[in-house]
Amino acid sequence: MADPTPPNPGPEQDPLASIDREFRAALARMTGGISPQDYGAAWADWWLHLSSSPTKQMELSKSAMEKAMDLWLFSTQAMQGQPLPPNDPAHKDRRFAAGPWQMFPFNVYARAYQNGAGLMQEMVQGVQGVQERNAQLMGFAMQQFAEAVSPANSPATNPEVIQQTLDEKGANLARGWKNFVEDMERTLRGGEVPGTENFQVGEQIAATPGKVVYRNELIELIQYSPTTPDVHAEPVLIVPAWIMKYYILDLSPRNSMVRWLVEQGHTVFMISWKNPSAQDRDVGMDDYVRKGIYAALDAVTTIVPGRKVHAAGYCIGGTLLAIAAAALGRKGDERIADVTMFAAQTDFSEPGELSLFISPSQLAMLESLMLKEGVLESSNMGGAFALLRAHDLLWQPAVNNYLKGRRDEMIDLMAWNADGTRMPARMHTQYLYGLYLNDDLVHDRFQVEGETVHLSDIRVPMFVVGTETDHVAPWKSVYKVGRYVQSGEFTFLLTSGGHNAGIVSGPVHPKRHHRVHTRRGGEPRLSADAWLAANAKQPGSWWPVWGEWLAAHSIPGRVAPPALGAPEAGYAPLADAPGEYVRIR
Repeated sequence: MADPTPPNPGPEQDPLASIDREFRAALARMTGGISPQDYGAAWADWWLHLSSSPTKQMELSKSAMEKAMDLWLFSTQAMQGQPLPPNDPAHKDRRFAAGPWQMFPFNVYARAYQNGAGLMQEMVQGVQGVQERNAQLMGFAMQQFAEAVSPANSPATNPEVIQQTLDEKGANLARGWKNFVEDMERTLRGGEVPGTENFQVGEQIAATPGKVVYRNELIELIQYSPTTPDVHAEPVLIVPAWIMKYYILDLSPRNSMVRWLVEQGHTVFMISWKNPSAQDRDVGMDDYVRKGIYAALDAVTTIVPGRKVHAAGYCIGGTLLAIAAAALGRKGDERIADVTMFAAQTDFSEPGELSLFISPSQLAMLESLMLKEGVLESSNMGGAFALLRAHDLLWQPAVNNYLKGRRDEMIDLMAWNADGTRMPARMHTQYLYGLYLNDDLVHDRFQVEGETVHLSDIRVPMFVVGTETDHVAPWKSVYKVGRYVQSGEFTFLLTSGGHNAGIVSGPVHPKRHHRVHTRRGGEPRLSADAWLAANAKQPGSWWPVWGEWLAAHSIPGRVAPPALGAPEAGYAPLADAPGEYVRIR
């Protein structure tokens, strides 16, 4: 796969281009990596088409008048002491669900806000002639503005904050100011998020016992200690994403997938990716395949000789696993027994809400920033994800921390989320252009080590998991992998939850449900909507379903657990789990 630009072009190659890159990098630092050109072009497209559409203008004027009349009528009733009716839309908005919001004048604030936010979305929807992506960008911008001006965010219009301030005589605001100063100081000096000190890697989280049995400049390979007297013959190799620390799959004991797999009698190996620095700027996708999956597979099949491997990949790790499995399939390498993918895309034609941050202009800015610094910092990616869930990840925590003076209780998933990673410049450029922007993988243009990858070379059984509310890898996009592989057995499971919480559900979860179906032989490939209609909800976590699937695809009977590592073959235990790489900040 060819790079879109040289990985580290020098000024002697094109001085003027170097000036442009410096400017784009500075702009990216100012905007958090968001391209103002995209939004400027979207606004111009929207405004020009709206200004030449008198019909749309009339519709908006009519809607504005109706909403103004609605607010006036509602206000007259509210002033007489009538609360919000039970069927009022405000009851469905968590921001305005508490009792104080039902009384005057706060119910009027809520009603005015909802009418205004609704009108803003109407303004950018259905304007004839506006390009679809530009309409999406304008809708996203309007949503961000609406989230920012919510009356729930202001101490003067939030009745819960007002009442708490009166009850505590302002002590909550004093605590909030202290929290704000602490957060600003921590941001400037790069300190840890408050509460994460209670979740130490190797103690409260990432604590499943095991050994690092292999290390190179990109990965550590962890082999976990058995807890059963006998085990399934085939080992499980897990390929996590490198945009996150691996231990999302080894959180607290109650929701550690690793611990659960070991308790089910599986020999589990986990790749722990190095958190790269500027010196790793030239590490590319080929390195992640060769020094990551291939090296790990060599180690696993040496430590557990004569056995095939259950391979599982999460998020971008699942994408990489599909690429590697296809490349190995082309070579006739049969060491992988089956492939499991958790919330991982291969077809990026419909990448969901993240597409708002993927465009030539956007990527040019990120590329310039990465070429300048050698890596993409986790804060750049974290900011984009936070904007997609602005209420939950930005505004509600701000209200709790700075207005109510209450720190949100830290949980294991939040502590993990605060432990970000960086991306090497070459790899991330290749990934963004080759997969997200150009969708090369499903169009047979993506190359590994100079050879084109064809997903049709994957013929082993597959178990693919999507999550219903995933904003990173939408389940309908995840489902598409079934179009391209030639697996004689293809199982797709859709679980409730999002990209992280839906996967890390634990083996028992009272609020989870799932749907699952296995396609065999010549069964037709259903569309995503048809698949959804054909498969009923089933209560409970999806983990036991996958556990049964793994057991069914293992050799009958159990064997003695293998030793930790194979010193005689060069895979001596190097350190206790979780190793060194996961601790790199």
